[in-house]
Amino acid sequence: MTPLDRLYLTSALTVLVLLLVGRTRRAGWLATLLYAGQVLALIGIDIPQGASVPSTLALSVLDQPMHWRFDGLSWFFALITLGAALFASWYASGAWMDRYRAQGHSPCLFHATLALNVFGMLLLLGSGDLLSLFLGWELVSWASLLMMALAGGPATDAALRYVAYAMGGAMAVLGGLTLLVTWVGALDYAAVRTALPQLGDSQVWTLVLLFGGGFAVKMALPPFHLWQAEAYARTPGPGAAFLGAISSRMGLFALIIVLVRLIGLARLDALAIPLTLLSARGLLGGVAALAIILPTFTALKQNDARLLLAWHGIGQGGYMLLGLVAGNALGSAGGLMHVFNHATYQAALFMSVFAVLHRTGTADLNQLGGLVVRMPLSFLVMLVGIIGLAGLPPMNGFVSKWLIYRALIDQGMPLLFVAAVIGTLGTILSVYKLIHNTFLGQLRVEHQSVSEAPLSMLIPMLGLSLIVFVTGFMPGLVLRWVAAAQAAVSLPVLNYTLGGVALPHGGLNMLAVVGVMCGGFGVGALLFYSGGRTQRVHPLDNYAGGHFLTAAHRYQYSDNFYAGLMHLIGPWYRGSFRWLESGIEGLVGLLAHASQGFYRHAQPALYLLAATTLALAWVVS
Repeated sequence: MTPLDRLYLTSALTVLVLLLVGRTRRAGWLATLLYAGQVLALIGIDIPQGASVPSTLALSVLDQPMHWRFDGLSWFFALITLGAALFASWYASGAWMDRYRAQGHSPCLFHATLALNVFGMLLLLGSGDLLSLFLGWELVSWASLLMMALAGGPATDAALRYVAYAMGGAMAVLGGLTLLVTWVGALDYAAVRTALPQLGDSQVWTLVLLFGGGFAVKMALPPFHLWQAEAYARTPGPGAAFLGAISSRMGLFALIIVLVRLIGLARLDALAIPLTLLSARGLLGGVAALAIILPTFTALKQNDARLLLAWHGIGQGGYMLLGLVAGNALGSAGGLMHVFNHATYQAALFMSVFAVLHRTGTADLNQLGGLVVRMPLSFLVMLVGIIGLAGLPPMNGFVSKWLIYRALIDQGMPLLFVAAVIGTLGTILSVYKLIHNTFLGQLRVEHQSVSEAPLSMLIPMLGLSLIVFVTGFMPGLVLRWVAAAQAAVSLPVLNYTLGGVALPHGGLNMLAVVGVMCGGFGVGALLFYSGGRTQRVHPLDNYAGGHFLTAAHRYQYSDNFYAGLMHLIGPWYRGSFRWLESGIEGLVGLLAHASQGFYRHAQPALYLLAATTLALAWVVS
């Protein structure tokens, strides 16, 4: 039994054990220990740089062999997957699960669904050929559906909408597999990579559109992004943190395998779009820019904290793809590192929001405020998380975004650089709204008795916050894994240091940056607290317009936040952007409605068989 076999066996046993004992009150703690065991099994897999470690697991379907192995890229994504599951399970092990059980939900189903998601993702990440990739892809899609639908009600509708997208993406990928079998005769990565240079541009374009479109659905790239925010926001707390951290990044992993590893960025650069100056690589860059800007400014409008974070999850995926499109060592390192960074602060932010929801009963930003005096540690978690999400020092999000910015400048991509900066501006505006409307301002009367989140929820939140800071202070800890992932897919490998990167013309040393920042904050704190003029006021008291407002004067200025900004950009938004958005949403809504009727029909299997047969016949012809 190889080390990879042990990891797969441990993951499969986790699913089985949680199905058997998931109803017990100690199931969450048992699940956390099992995920910790999987992390240890993963650490025990020693992968030489540029090589892979095989599994003895092997199958054959229609004379096409399937096998599994782990390389540096697989290991990197698996670490994020298992880490996200570990912290999500930990968060769900105590008070949160007690409330979830009291609401009539099944703890067993939650734990087993989370474990099934992890097992499916590990199979996907370890795929050694496109057929095993497709098998893992489908398992992840259906496991994600189960997780999204756990809450019932509106969550079920959002999950069914996701299924409509997922089925369309799966058919596109299946079409690409069928064409590859026809043209190449094999689906093994090595065989496909050897044969692809012999295919014509029209054939490669077909593969790019089928695989790219299919995998873009899971990554929620425009125009296939409208399912994700609602689906993730409606998922139960720890499940939302897990899905938001890593689930959609399975789409990025698959895109890296097909577009970077098999086809190659050089070939994408050579695939010209007729009647334009763009190539396939330029098209990917444009899609990434749209993925950064449109969802980010959509997040700015949200009043539900869960939806705000879910929309940002789509936008942050654009940065990851943009870094890979840049193609050099800096860009691809930034894109890959951003996968890790985003997972840490996104999970922490979701947990902080659901901690507030756990205590107050609402995630409506217009119904919150002033909670910093009641939930100071949850406030600290959100503060660390939004700094990371906004890409500001000293948190880890700054490092990966800096690498992407620098790569775009070095590669002569000024328009994409401007798009990335505009996205960051929108992120800063919306995350300030998030923390302000939740924790700052005047405490509401109905929340006077609110207390801090339970310890079982606080510890994983604070642990993630510590990771966000430490990997921002010493990014070389993560860049070591990133370099191995780059080598696995033949990308230029970044020369890194513990503090960042050393470049001839302006590198990055976060050890120095954080040191200077801490020194500045220390001086500021000394001046503030040594003055002797500070005065603590009651959280119901406030100050505005030169006048003190006591608890007798209710004053809450978080409602309709950024009304002035929306007034300025409203005509533009209501014009071309809203027209395009509503058109896409209407078309997708029609398809989703048709798919819901399809799935709810008394004989869905017959229709599914007929549709699959027609699609395969069209592709083969």
